[in-house]
Amino acid sequence: MTKALFLDRDGVINVEINYLYKIEDFVFIDGIFNLCKYYQNLGYIIIVVTNQSGIARKYYTEDDFNILSSWMIKEFSRNKIEIKKVYFCPHHPTVSGECSCRKPHPGMLINASKEFNIDLKNSIIVGDKERDIEAGLNAGLLETYLFDEKATNKKSKATKVVSKLEEIYNANTK
Repeated sequence: MTKALFLDRDGVINVEINYLYKIEDFVFIDGIFNLCKYYQNLGYIIIVVTNQSGIARKYYTEDDFNILSSWMIKEFSRNKIEIKKVYFCPHHPTVSGECSCRKPHPGMLINASKEFNIDLKNSIIVGDKERDIEAGLNAGLLETYLFDEKATNKKSKATKVVSKLEEIYNANTK
């Protein structure tokens, strides 16, 4: 079985901008490439799992999202990082109804585990919201990291709250 590093997109891979869908507004968060290289070198595959309610709300289209995702994947590739797949939930409970893929539900992680034969118990999720952590826990992950640059969230269910992405792999290399 394969181990995966699951990453939320907005707030982990890129600076959070509400309803981001334009390439020119996309800014990578410091340390994301090093984090991915570290885990890729350990044999983890990298998968993005992202809620995208802007699609349900009609702020942007699925095509807009796919164009941005393709560009993002190419930027990772330029840094010698392979993003296996980007899973996204285009729903919002008050707009399109309930679904099983919107985090904190584990649907995207479960689908990835089936598609890529992922060992969820030995996989990792990095998110910037508690719902990311809950999705990981709901999928059976044992290692979860809440990325909070201000380290204001002290009551997280996450394995660890980090203020810099480097803290995740630095803790494992000592």
